[in-house]
Amino acid sequence: MSDMEGGSACVLLPVTNGETWAVPQNCLAEILTVHTAEEAPPGEVAWRGRQVPVLSLRGAGDAPWCDPRRGAGLVAIFLGLEGEELEYYGVAVGGEGMGAARITAEVIEDVPGEMTELATAAFRYEGRTCQVPDLDRLQQRVAQAQGAQ
Repeated sequence: MSDMEGGSACVLLPVTNGETWAVPQNCLAEILTVHTAEEAPPGEVAWRGRQVPVLSLRGAGDAPWCDPRRGAGLVAIFLGLEGEELEYYGVAVGGEGMGAARITAEVIEDVPGEMTELATAAFRYEGRTCQVPDLDRLQQRVAQAQGAQ
């Protein structure tokens, strides 16, 4: 989260029912709607002429990924880090509260004790805990999962 004085434009992505990521807007290529009847997210999606691997952090207690009313689920397409093997990768989005926010130091409270293994920081914003994902570790996890398939 750079330039906290002027704020950082972030997308708030619920990745499980209890975990929301605050992702710098410039790290995302697109939020993709995937039309399907499946309750679980796919292992990869077709996006702009390429196959993109998808990581899901959803657990057994989470609501179905696919919204049955719409017949679709969401996947956030991340820009891969330069010099790494994945140019793009996806993360399944699920739960309530996706949105955009300008995050400044004045509107957050650091809560480092609430970080998960894929986070570099955690803070409370508007009553909920948000994680800042470790993009390097996240991309490595996706690449490892893809290699195991």
